[in-house]
Amino acid sequence: MTFIECRRLTKSYQKGDSTITPLQELDLDVDAGDFLALMGPSGSGKTTLLNLIAGIDQPTGGTLRIADFDISPLSKSRLADWRSDNIGYIFQLYNLVSVLTAYENVELPLLLHRLSATERHARVAAALELVGVADRHDHFPRQLSGGQEQRVAIARAIVTNPKIIVADEPTGDLDADSAAAIMQLLTRLNREHGRTLLMVTHDSKCAAYARHTLHLEKGRLVEGHQLAARRTRETQEATT
Repeated sequence: MTFIECRRLTKSYQKGDSTITPLQELDLDVDAGDFLALMGPSGSGKTTLLNLIAGIDQPTGGTLRIADFDISPLSKSRLADWRSDNIGYIFQLYNLVSVLTAYENVELPLLLHRLSATERHARVAAALELVGVADRHDHFPRQLSGGQEQRVAIARAIVTNPKIIVADEPTGDLDADSAAAIMQLLTRLNREHGRTLLMVTHDSKCAAYARHTLHLEKGRLVEGHQLAARRTRETQEATT
């Protein structure tokens, strides 16, 4: 069942006298419960697409429907409300608040919802337990390893029970062992807990954990055979 539907989705902005279009009339369908990796060179439109789906940015053309609801015409304030109810965002550099404990960082998005203190506590405790850092609930970010910080960030992303989790280079600042552990955790969230997950990555090892991988170049999806042909040309050019 199609859960995310992009039709002719476009994003442009002005930079001086030039019009920059990081995403051009993109069509995309994502099923509920999918785990999709988005790959491509820098400037290909990966993060732009992720931010549009997450409701952080607004398209300049086309439509974007999520769960059969068109979010593309929403105002910024309505989009913020929609994002709070539907999206969990995992950042490369964690974006934890340094003066808050792990518990308080995870609780933060719940303060936007009408929940009692008891309900908030139950959700935070469950999220920290799920990602394996319940014993670090009273630690500040500076007292955690990079892998532990990202686990706290993942707990913060899932604590509101969002329909979609988006992750922008979630292992980009981690060593190989920590990156593998984070990818295994994201895979569990997708396969055991049914979370729809979209991830931007440059790392083919991380992309291999996803159910599907799509490649973008210059704001457009690149079909598999086109990608293979381009890589063949690059290999040939490198050896001549």
